[in-house]
Amino acid sequence: MSKPLTLRLDDSAPANAQQQVTLSFDQGTILVSGLEAGVVLWPALVYDERVAHHRASAFHYRHVLGALLRAGYTVHDQARGYAEIALTCEARLKPFEHQSEAVEAWLAAGKRGLVVLPTGSGKSYVAQMAIEQAGRSALVVVPTLDLLDQWCGQLARVFKRPIGMLGGGYHEIEDITVSTYDSAAIHMDRLGARFGLVVFDEVHHLPGQVFRQAAESVIAPFRLGLTATLERADGKHVELTELVGELVYERTIKELSGDILADYEVRTLEIAMQPDDALRYSEARAQYRGFVDSNRISMGARGGWQRFLAATSRSPEGRAAFKAYRAQKQIALVHQNKLAVLFDILREHHDDRVIIFTNDNATVYQISERALCPSITHETKIKERRDILAKFNAGLYRALVTSKVLNEGVDVPEANVAVILAGSGSVREHVQRLGRILRRGVGKRAILYELVTADSVETFVSQRRREHDAYK
Repeated sequence: MSKPLTLRLDDSAPANAQQQVTLSFDQGTILVSGLEAGVVLWPALVYDERVAHHRASAFHYRHVLGALLRAGYTVHDQARGYAEIALTCEARLKPFEHQSEAVEAWLAAGKRGLVVLPTGSGKSYVAQMAIEQAGRSALVVVPTLDLLDQWCGQLARVFKRPIGMLGGGYHEIEDITVSTYDSAAIHMDRLGARFGLVVFDEVHHLPGQVFRQAAESVIAPFRLGLTATLERADGKHVELTELVGELVYERTIKELSGDILADYEVRTLEIAMQPDDALRYSEARAQYRGFVDSNRISMGARGGWQRFLAATSRSPEGRAAFKAYRAQKQIALVHQNKLAVLFDILREHHDDRVIIFTNDNATVYQISERALCPSITHETKIKERRDILAKFNAGLYRALVTSKVLNEGVDVPEANVAVILAGSGSVREHVQRLGRILRRGVGKRAILYELVTADSVETFVSQRRREHDAYK
């Protein structure tokens, strides 16, 4: 941990005792003592009458420090608790052009900013180069325990030093530490002075009401956000500019496929339901739509889903309509003919490595039992999950089935076929699932199958989630 610093804009000039201020870290914020109550130096730095000091969220540290120095104050910096460390990549690889360009753009932006690169294009190596270049105590924040374990292993191999872990029952803090978003949001009000660089993996998670505390409560002047898909449906990705920095570099799947990423094709198959499934679907949908229309609810309008839920809770008719909604959705997502096509694909690709994606755990377990392949859900323990993925990558398992837990960040480089049996309308989810099979390999050509129920609501869901450059 670094020692307190005394800073002046012109270090050769004598310090004026009347211009001295002290900067300190306090529960996820920074306090400035020594300023008069009416002084305004930075919009977010406000006078806190409870302690008779100015206060700002910790992530304004560098702005507040700069404003104080420009105003001529001598700053006794007790807030900075991070260390300058000499880091060398012991397992250095020659970066690809896009990786070098991304780091150069980040450095040019003052070591702050967002980098958008497809899954499989080496975002983690960009982070490793950034950590080395920053030369400061670093925190890497990830969304899942799988990624916590994966990042810790990678960084330990690269830097040959102890890597801290925060999350999953671990509370070990080192100069380089990896944390889940949940744990960072909980603990940064105490630990937020310890890091000069923070790397947010899958940074699109950050603007959530709880997770953003992981960015607000840490003083780190240097910040890097990594993702394959920046935009959020709620529009809150615009908040990342303030929390992390501007978008400094972006490359698309189309730009990197066939070179950095595996070449790929997408096959969308429309599958008709059997007559009995079609009848059950139409009856359930008519009941659901009848209730929606009679209550003048527009499901496509903002707040439509909330209005529907509120209306269905008020009467037996409403509860029956909600059951009908769930029934018509489930029939469209998984029915007999769609499962038959899935098994045809598995037979056709018996020598490939296939990941099957669906929308719910019940279907995962059903397919796992019928296809005699392993399954991974949120209920799968970390050690079991790690064992399944290792055997899948080694070829001992030729297929595995999952719901949503493999959408993001898990390394399955040998996978070359994905089957989307069912999914949401999320563009991000669709791109992430494609990304699972794009890791480059010798002679590799990836195939994504999208199974869509004809003449159903799923056709509109499919159109919505394919609104991305990768599918055009």
